[in-house]
Amino acid sequence: MAAQSFTQRFPVVAADIDELGHVNNIVYLRWAQEIAIAHWRSRASEEMLAGLVWVVLRHEADYRAALTLGDEVEVRTRVDDAPQGAAWARFVDIYKVGSEKPAVQIKSNWCLLDANTRRVKRVPSELVQRFLD
Repeated sequence: MAAQSFTQRFPVVAADIDELGHVNNIVYLRWAQEIAIAHWRSRASEEMLAGLVWVVLRHEADYRAALTLGDEVEVRTRVDDAPQGAAWARFVDIYKVGSEKPAVQIKSNWCLLDANTRRVKRVPSELVQRFLD
């Protein structure tokens, strides 16, 4: 089974622009976090949302093209085909709308925690199934 993709669009606004005139690196990470949260909320049950939380272990970003003020971006995400215990890799591709190649590609490793105890929790198979075709 393959992971299902999830997509959102964001406008590039003045607050996103750095002194070089393009989107600041931290904005790409913000978009990666925002889409990860939205994807999680769209797939998880109410019980999962109440009892589980995710934290980032690592982000890796490859910058391929600059985005500038007025661009509209399409952000696409999917999780890896299988988690590794409590960790699950997530891939985020950020495109200028209309472009065939991503401007930025991000791989993030997320860790699942019990919401009450904040202890690491193995990703349960019923959660995995909610993200796969």
